[in-house]
Amino acid sequence: MPEHLNLLGKRVLITHADTFMGPTLCEVFAEHGATVIPSTATLISEDEPAAIFAAAGHVDILVANLSIPAPTTPAIEASEKEWRETFAALVDPLPRLFRVALPPMIERQAGKILVMGSASALRGMKRASTYSAARGAQLAYVQSVGAEMAAHNIQINAIAQNFVDNPTYFPADVQSNPRFQERLKREVPLGRLVSAKEDAEFAVYLCSEQANCFVGQVFPVCGGWVQR
Repeated sequence: MPEHLNLLGKRVLITHADTFMGPTLCEVFAEHGATVIPSTATLISEDEPAAIFAAAGHVDILVANLSIPAPTTPAIEASEKEWRETFAALVDPLPRLFRVALPPMIERQAGKILVMGSASALRGMKRASTYSAARGAQLAYVQSVGAEMAAHNIQINAIAQNFVDNPTYFPADVQSNPRFQERLKREVPLGRLVSAKEDAEFAVYLCSEQANCFVGQVFPVCGGWVQR
């Protein structure tokens, strides 16, 4: 294991550990020596964040990995129900998680939180208004709280990803579709999907002591699909 990314002794809570980037994050963080605490709670209920932290005990690093199947409704047809359910799944859990995670970190004057977000918030996409709005709210929240917590030696950042290999948004049947392959070559300068491990290794770096200078920042991981 690379010495500068040694997370030996660090306890890492990863949410939605069975979806999106969860399985690969659990694997790669463990490879770097971390004690991984996987949670598969939906986090829809207000009480779930406190419950999973109570069960986890000491947490040095929170990786807020949240996902739902992305709605593809045209904006003028998106219902109130779709809007509320999307925000309930992707946005509402964050302040609840942060309210539980941050007080012990502030007391220790140390800790890291990484949100696995989406680059859909950084570039306009047709038929993605509800999903993009929710992902954008995640990033805005990270930027604000990240700046607020920097004085406590707590680093809060986000990865804004797209075109990263994962079973939630790019399952095998999508990847094998010739139309998707054409889109990939047309829209993504890299010309391929970012591998799940490449993404997870970057997540590990952002949660390592080598990344202490980053606070409230959003890092696109999308093969050049977004360049800001």
